[in-house]
Amino acid sequence: MVAIGGGTGLPAVLRGLKKYPVDITAIVTVADDGGSSGKLRNELQIPPPGDIRNVLVSLSDVEPMFQQLLQHRFKTGSGLNGHSLGNLLIAALTSITGDFVKGVRELSRILNVHGQVLPAADQMIALGALMSDGSIVEGESQITEANKKIEHVFIKPADIHPLPESIRAIREAEMITFGPGSLFTSVIPNLLVPDLAEEIVRSKARKVYVCNVMTQKGETDHFTASQHIKAIHRHVPSLSIDTIIVNSRPIKVDLLKRYAAEDSEPVQIDWRELNDLGINIIHAPLIKTVGGVVRHDEAMVGRMLMSLTMEKKV
Repeated sequence: MVAIGGGTGLPAVLRGLKKYPVDITAIVTVADDGGSSGKLRNELQIPPPGDIRNVLVSLSDVEPMFQQLLQHRFKTGSGLNGHSLGNLLIAALTSITGDFVKGVRELSRILNVHGQVLPAADQMIALGALMSDGSIVEGESQITEANKKIEHVFIKPADIHPLPESIRAIREAEMITFGPGSLFTSVIPNLLVPDLAEEIVRSKARKVYVCNVMTQKGETDHFTASQHIKAIHRHVPSLSIDTIIVNSRPIKVDLLKRYAAEDSEPVQIDWRELNDLGINIIHAPLIKTVGGVVRHDEAMVGRMLMSLTMEKKV
């Protein structure tokens, strides 16, 4: 199985899958330019490590305290403030090995990671967006802050290449998953790597989109489930997604009010439009509440994906 994405969404899929006897490859976006990742990217000229760190932790087999240590973010000091220890470890291993991918590979070994974690490319990528008003916004962290409707995203340089390991994993995959996570800044950037997108299109694997539960302000305002799929199609017209997994569990009223205050709402399932796209719809209770925030239930997501592996692809 190959899981594609980034942010906090992809780890939910990976945590749900790692307890099953499957060969997992995670392909992770390297377009982040904010926070700790952005600082390390600019100062050390390395791909941003944050999304990679989250994925490594989700697939690791170490004590919970060690996972917490990797995610620990310093809150004091002029130099360390804002940095997570895991990001610093990836940066240090990159320096020691002389290569970002080798550094990630070494940390994977140290953490006893189930499967392999690969950046979408072994170099820094700048993400830009064309907005509905014709303006161009550059920088992943600036795109959602612009609070405009996104028409299209693009990467610089446009002629980057994926890792050979990514190509091999896609060619051997029986299932490829996309999301959940920020649609335009975590999922789609991976599909803008030319050779990677072409291999995914050619792949005979079942292709599954794990749909976001809530819309995201400045990115997917008022998006329905089918609009998420159509946005992917706009960027890779020849990519055919077979199945979408959507949430069926109601969200409590107090939570809905809290999200509404942040201009976020549940993603509506527009059944007719999805059917018109020829997509198989899996409707399941996919969410749980953690610390007053709606999150995907990784156990349920894993169960749904594994059940799909038992079905014959139409």
